[in-house]
Amino acid sequence: IRIDNLTLQGGTVHFEDRHLSTPFKATMFDLGGRVTGLASDPAMKADVDLRGRLENHSPLNITGTVNPLSEELFADLAVRFREIDLTPMSPYSGTFIGYLIAKGKLNLELDYKIDEGRIDADNRIIIDQLTLGDRVESDQATSLPVSLAIALLKDRSGVIDLDVPISGRLDDPDFSIAGAVWTIIRNLLVKAATSPFSLLAAMVGGDEDFSSVAFEPGTAVFVAGEKEKLTKLADILGKRPGVTLEISGFIDPARDPEAYRLAELRKMVRAEKWRRLEKAGKAPAEPDAVEVSAGEYPDLLTRVYKDADFPRPRNFIGLLKKLPVPEMEKLLLANIKAGPEEMAGLAKERALAVRAELERLNPDIAAQLFLVEPAAVDTPPEKGSGGRVAFAIKTR
Repeated sequence: IRIDNLTLQGGTVHFEDRHLSTPFKATMFDLGGRVTGLASDPAMKADVDLRGRLENHSPLNITGTVNPLSEELFADLAVRFREIDLTPMSPYSGTFIGYLIAKGKLNLELDYKIDEGRIDADNRIIIDQLTLGDRVESDQATSLPVSLAIALLKDRSGVIDLDVPISGRLDDPDFSIAGAVWTIIRNLLVKAATSPFSLLAAMVGGDEDFSSVAFEPGTAVFVAGEKEKLTKLADILGKRPGVTLEISGFIDPARDPEAYRLAELRKMVRAEKWRRLEKAGKAPAEPDAVEVSAGEYPDLLTRVYKDADFPRPRNFIGLLKKLPVPEMEKLLLANIKAGPEEMAGLAKERALAVRAELERLNPDIAAQLFLVEPAAVDTPPEKGSGGRVAFAIKTR
């Protein structure tokens, strides 16, 4: 069989899907073009060039080569669909995601190759300004957080740009093109629900865990390397203005109290040196900037011990006993409070440190950052050390 030229001109195609609770209808106008060189010879490939307009507006172009008449189907086609208005797609969105579509446009760049029963396809799906409308009841609608997924996927310009490659065999009864595309999109929704930070990391080409940052025991000092996470997170938030970041501080009840007492003692010693430097006019702006050498430490510690306001050992005439450094440290540490109030304060200090660092890295995201006080500061929402700040992603 050989057909040299097949010409289409002024064609109209009506489509109607009655499987939905609200039927979907669409019409393709001005369908035309040419298929050249159709033949049943497997070695011959027909050239395809077709054009049309969906609802008299959105242009469709199909170009490439095919051989539908041979025993083994061959196709190498590029399909381009531009400026498709998404509001008429509400019968589908209402059925499958439980929302009507208030606004949005769709562009499709589809490249399909079928050879020897195998299909390999690249589906580039570009959705501009997608806005969900009213919620509708549907037994088939997903329970996954669609609004959060949309907010995570939208860039700063309101564009969702998805690359959805699929492959499979046409003779596989379990394979369908629509099913394969939906599986990938559904996996994105699942990831948005169960692991939004992994989804964000994947979108910027990494696999780093952005769900929390860790702190040194007893302090609001970042563990080495954790600030790099915040650098990337600040960049991601800047590109995703539709989401907010909830920031919650936590403590490790096994490690933080004792480490907190030790850190507080070090602060007292630095503060004592800072006061001496201040009298000499040599003090830095903050006591935390003071460094204490091993040689200075015993004298400074003794002054801190003498100024303490808890009962201390005295001699027979009522003067403070002179104690070795370890004994003074032991008594001072035992009288530094590290109870629930202090631990709650430490957790909040950590949360504030994270917010300050994110705002320093990207001042534009300040409105996206929210401090959230957890129900219990010693119970982080994940396994591992509690001495951290945990994050949660929400929609605006």
